[in-house]
Amino acid sequence: MRFSLDAASPAETLALVRAALDVCPPNQLLSPARPRGAAVEVMCMPEILVLYYSRTGATAELARYVCRGVESVQGASAKLRTVPPVVCESEGPARLVPASGAPYATLEDLSNAAGLVMGSPTRFGNMAAPLKYFLDNTGALWAAGALSGKPAGVFTSTQSMHGGQETTLISMMLPLLHHGMYMVGIPYTERAVNVTKSGGTPYGASHVASAGPSPELSEDEKVLAQVLGRRVASLALRLEKTAVS
Repeated sequence: MRFSLDAASPAETLALVRAALDVCPPNQLLSPARPRGAAVEVMCMPEILVLYYSRTGATAELARYVCRGVESVQGASAKLRTVPPVVCESEGPARLVPASGAPYATLEDLSNAAGLVMGSPTRFGNMAAPLKYFLDNTGALWAAGALSGKPAGVFTSTQSMHGGQETTLISMMLPLLHHGMYMVGIPYTERAVNVTKSGGTPYGASHVASAGPSPELSEDEKVLAQVLGRRVASLALRLEKTAVS
């Protein structure tokens, strides 16, 4: 996103900065130094939403490595968000703010993102209900085409090696395809896909939790989570540059 103005007066420059701050956080604003009287340009760094639901912490740990991959791409930033558990008594979350971890995602977070990487533990070969509930409420974004043409990837965690990883990944892809997003996987040119003895698939990053007391990602799982984040961020930058040109 760009704002440009011939800075003929301090008042005009101040108005430009205020308009930019309404859209972008201060730490994402890039303003190259220019001579007095030259055109001022402010650019908002493309932001990738890393959205997940996690009960035991394994999917959350994968999400953090996805963020590392996003942040490794110069010019891209990651926004880590989660969704609240499903509450039977009310359609709203039990708490407006989670007790710990990432904040809850909003539809505005989703609409403003340049790309999306989404993760969920498996529930009988499907995504978990809290994430599905969040997606079920994105009808207005679908009608507006807010996500169309943006890249997306998916990741998951299961208790066992054959606990439904690939079907869970595909279940998350389906609504994103309806939104018109470009799905990004992990190609076999990535060595870790070929040698992993635990999680990691061409459909997306994954983790096999086994029966351990805390999430312990293998080195291959860490690498592939970062690869997924890096690939989505890289494509988001390329698409934004194409749109600008």
